[in-house]
Amino acid sequence: MRKIKGRMDESILVCVYYGPNGERLIRRGHKLAKIMDCPLYVLTVDQKPYDEFDAEKSGYVDSWKELCDELDVDEFIIRDNESRPLVKTIKEVAHNHNITQIIIGQSPQNRWEEITKGSFVNVLLRELTFIDLHIVSIDRTLKSEGDTMFEKGVRAFLEQDGETYRLRFTRSKNNLYEGIFYKEIGTDFNNGIFKFVNNRGKTCQVHITEDIATGKMSEPPNVKREK
Repeated sequence: MRKIKGRMDESILVCVYYGPNGERLIRRGHKLAKIMDCPLYVLTVDQKPYDEFDAEKSGYVDSWKELCDELDVDEFIIRDNESRPLVKTIKEVAHNHNITQIIIGQSPQNRWEEITKGSFVNVLLRELTFIDLHIVSIDRTLKSEGDTMFEKGVRAFLEQDGETYRLRFTRSKNNLYEGIFYKEIGTDFNNGIFKFVNNRGKTCQVHITEDIATGKMSEPPNVKREK
């Protein structure tokens, strides 16, 4: 059960995109929300459906959701399969949750760079009436979105082999799961991440080391999908 916030006239929204900067922004928002004793929300937006995110993007979303649970954030919101302009999406979420403060990141390394341009900020400020906008400076030495660790995903399968699960690239009656394999860049072996949908319809991912699934087959934390 979440603690009732002392101030409901203030509400903070942190906007994050894919990259290592998201955690810093969420923690900044949490610090401000704790000082103000007000609700905190975290938003991420993507044009693709959630089930089509690659391994790297899924990893960021999963880590943000875990961090939000750890910090007792009121709600983690993902707007996937979103075709509207970014400012329209932010405005709608802000309106739905009575947001009074918005935090975004200033970084030349990912798509949020456009937010730092004067024209976009002006449009955002015009759209977000009576909302304060905080632009947080981000360390330029952090890894950029373009520095991907994986090759483009390919169709693959998991087959049980005794007590292990083995990666396969051909369809057979022995395959347990069908999904997408993302191979790590710079390796001659099949090392990487296999992403699939389990029997309950949940998207899961597991690490692959030399064709063998290693570690637990854990499901990414649930995320809020708003329509």
